[in-house]
Amino acid sequence: MADDIDWDSFPLSRKGNRFQDFTEGQVFNHHWGRTITDGDNAIFSTATCNWNPMHLNVEYAKAHGHDDVVVNPMLVLCTVVGLSVEDLSETGGPFLGMEDVTFHRTVHPGDTITAASTVVESRESDSRPNVGIVTWHTEAHNQRGELVVDYRRTNLVAKRRENEESA
Repeated sequence: MADDIDWDSFPLSRKGNRFQDFTEGQVFNHHWGRTITDGDNAIFSTATCNWNPMHLNVEYAKAHGHDDVVVNPMLVLCTVVGLSVEDLSETGGPFLGMEDVTFHRTVHPGDTITAASTVVESRESDSRPNVGIVTWHTEAHNQRGELVVDYRRTNLVAKRRENEESA
């Protein structure tokens, strides 16, 4: 079967940005966002063995002043990073870390999260000539425009090769 496939009819297309595509102050408004469901929260919390009743028990959450369970903040953070990958790090390159992560308000099932990232630093790597180091500040908001989380993230980002066209 696989021998019958014309692989040339499925050309590879480059996605994502290279180091040269990032300039300080540049803003990326990430795609349409993600609505986080109760199922997302329950699966993520149980899969990560986070048994905090605030994330899994509506009555417990209500007794502590919430209208519904509170979405696991690590799910919120992972979702926001995921929203940014297409624009920032899809071309690969090692993740160097996050800093200044601040959770500003709770997220509840049904909230839709959108995100935008600003390039705060872009510099050549001293030890690796084929990559650069880029740091972004990302902010995520709910459907009411309220800031829910922000952080700084740094990655190594591959440089465009001399014979490679820009996106």
